Amino acid sequence: MISIQNISKTYGTAQVLNLESIEIPSGQSFGLVGNNGAGKTTLFNLLLDLIRPTTGEIVNNEVVVNKSEDWKTFTGSFIDESFLIGYLTPEEYFDFVGDLRGMNKADIQDFLTEFEEFFNGEILGKKKYLRSLSKGNQKKVGIVAAMMGNPQVVILDEPFANLDPTTQIRLKKLIKKLTENNEVTVLISSHDLSHVTEVCERIVVLDKGNLVKDIHTSQETLQELESYFSI
Repeated sequence: MISIQNISKTYGTAQVLNLESIEIPSGQSFGLVGNNGAGKTTLFNLLLDLIRPTTGEIVNNEVVVNKSEDWKTFTGSFIDESFLIGYLTPEEYFDFVGDLRGMNKADIQDFLTEFEEFFNGEILGKKKYLRSLSKGNQKKVGIVAAMMGNPQVVILDEPFANLDPTTQIRLKKLIKKLTENNEVTVLISSHDLSHVTEVCERIVVLDKGNLVKDIHTSQETLQELESYFSI
């Protein structure tokens, strides 16, 4: 379970996040939506201890995130291309992440074969550095790396952005497969309401750092979200 309690983040006099309480049960597919400046990426950065909260704490499976690094062993994430190492090839990067996750060469190769359709022949064996790949292909590498080592928690910020329609469909299949046995907690932020509604069983809406909606997904959810954001 992930527990977010009394979390706020302030820069100077500007408060960018203020959340009283969010509990995310283990195995839940959790979506985060909101306009630019809503606080989505700030929350994910706090979850990954990339920034420190002004008040409150986040507990990831009994580990207080900003007081211990133990959560890193069971949490995979991809926020943006800064998570990559530009001078490595995709193969070298997967070897690097796999080694951190306790995977040997054979484990890594077996793991990557599961993503051949998702890679669409554009990632492996191209002898290109990560910095030379398109934004979409960089995102493919980062997303797959976040899933290495059987993580209990996977955090993805705007995973559908910069992907072509075919790859977006394939990604949705991967996310659904990841969560189908309720063993992996997946947190996704997105501007695309239809994608996040399709893959997440619960959606939280942020507005200027505040929680304004907490919805368990149903057939009416997409229409409800579209009505909210059209006001």
